[in-house]
Amino acid sequence: MTSPTKAEGSGSSTVALDPELEATSEVDKGAKKLEGRSPGQLMWQRFKRDRTGMICAGVVIFFFVVSLAAPLLTAISGTNPYTLYGQDPTYADKPVLDDFGLPLGYFGGVSADHWFGVEPQYGRDLFAMLVYGMRTSLFMALGVTTLLMITGVAIGLIGGYFGGRTDYWLGRVTDFFLSFPQQLFFIAFMPVVTAFFVDPREETPTYFRALAILIVLWLLGWMGMARLVRSTVLSLREREFVEAAKVSGASPLRIVRKEILPNIVSPILVQFTYILPSTILTIAFLSFAGVGFIEPTPDWGRLFAAGAKYAEQDPAFMFFPGLALVIFILCFNLLGDSVRDAFDPKSGR
Repeated sequence: MTSPTKAEGSGSSTVALDPELEATSEVDKGAKKLEGRSPGQLMWQRFKRDRTGMICAGVVIFFFVVSLAAPLLTAISGTNPYTLYGQDPTYADKPVLDDFGLPLGYFGGVSADHWFGVEPQYGRDLFAMLVYGMRTSLFMALGVTTLLMITGVAIGLIGGYFGGRTDYWLGRVTDFFLSFPQQLFFIAFMPVVTAFFVDPREETPTYFRALAILIVLWLLGWMGMARLVRSTVLSLREREFVEAAKVSGASPLRIVRKEILPNIVSPILVQFTYILPSTILTIAFLSFAGVGFIEPTPDWGRLFAAGAKYAEQDPAFMFFPGLALVIFILCFNLLGDSVRDAFDPKSGR
């Protein structure tokens, strides 16, 4: 092998490398480019190329950050969701309602003190009610969806992998819960749950209402996830890599944890992005129907119930809560589509 030599020419200090060294360097660079990537890395690379998905992910994260920062945001605005600014004598020097109980000013009373306006009749700050209502709805929906996913995945895995009598009886239990008309059962069952544990003469605590909503939505919502996981596991348990694990003496728990579960992460994650916005709408519907959260707990659904009452007098009251809900649900659904496309190697996006 020849040693590096200086290139000929007056005053030149350029070093000419050995051709064999250059070839070795190119091979090393090519090897680095061909390094293996995990399915998660491939999914992330595909997702980053989807501009719609990235924008929607940013919007969804923004909503959760706003919900977490609700106390800070209301401290900055100098408002809170509970003060009756139209009736509290402390704020008599800054009237927000006219003699008919309607907001003063334009577009529902929007001003420097009340960024989104105020509520008719009471004068509560709409911005504070909205950010705290988002906080209630989003984190309630996140808790419910997490329980639904855990229950559905566990039942689907057990039934799909073991089959036989286990799958049969779990299937019948799933069919039993699917037989309930969900929306009607929500309305009928919520008062029963609260009345069973709380004296009707006493006011139901907010934490108990939240717990009751969590239990009802959990009991009547895990079946779709269980059926999806079961059908996926049924197709996976006959695959060669699962059979090889059985032959090698791996226990059922290890096979499920190491071989099957990693292969169903994609449908689980995609389904999560569809279930969570649906759960938010269901919680809002319960509050709108009067069986969810009630006064004075801020909630997205309760804002719509109040807006329906004030629609003729103050239609602007519905604008900001409605716009926020539409943007969030739309972005979360589009995010679900982007996640599905990122996991699907046959997608053309």
